[in-house]
Amino acid sequence: MSLEKLFELTPHGIDVVAGEGFPYPWGGLYGGHIVAQSLRAASSTVEEGFLPHSVRAYFIRRGDNSETVRYEVDRIRNGRSFCTRRVVARQSNGAILNLEASYQLPEGSPEISSVAMASNIPQPDDLAPTDTWSPHIEQREIPFEFVPAEKRDGSGQLMSWYRVKENFGDDQLMHRCALAYLSDDLPTGAVIRGVPELRERWNQENAFFSASLDHTIWFHRDIDSSQWHLYEMNCHAYINGRGLAFGYVFSQDGTHVATVAQETLVRLREQ
Repeated sequence: MSLEKLFELTPHGIDVVAGEGFPYPWGGLYGGHIVAQSLRAASSTVEEGFLPHSVRAYFIRRGDNSETVRYEVDRIRNGRSFCTRRVVARQSNGAILNLEASYQLPEGSPEISSVAMASNIPQPDDLAPTDTWSPHIEQREIPFEFVPAEKRDGSGQLMSWYRVKENFGDDQLMHRCALAYLSDDLPTGAVIRGVPELRERWNQENAFFSASLDHTIWFHRDIDSSQWHLYEMNCHAYINGRGLAFGYVFSQDGTHVATVAQETLVRLREQ
């Protein structure tokens, strides 16, 4: 199955589409999979030229990867330069995700980026391939012991290079769906690494119960998901078992293309 096939949706009525699951190693549905399909579902109802600039998703229940997912789209607003959509993803046990996406027609303006990729990051060709959880992606994990020259706010920094194995050409929607798919991988790990009591059990099997609670992406620039991008996440807070991870996505030339935030639930299991 190709990544494009993974994101494929089938019409099931007015503003309703359905998507298929995928057998991930941990048994449930991967959150980035549902976010990407929801984003594509929402995008199927907007006029040509509009592109998503921000996405906010709330994870409600664990998804079943053996079941079809039904996506119901609500056309919240159609404006001249912006439009908004809401999507509810459902399976037989009820809603599993609620997503809102905002779209904008491209317009000219000055560009400022105050955040930059660290200058001494190992490049993908300098790193060994990483075993991945998806056959659709390639990953080069930056070693834990690496310390970048520029210090970020937060703790538990995780960084990894990713690219997808499929080239979507000029289809910016598919590239942004691919970024959404990848962006759910690092946040939980950043929270675990950022909290000493969690980090000390990093290598213990079944040490944690974790679940993504909400996920936000801001798309700043066009991307080519078939090229290497650096994904960086840091833990900014851990309270009541909820960890807040915040980070950035950079193209290989250092261009800041997206910002990602996620709140994730991480609980220690009893030893």
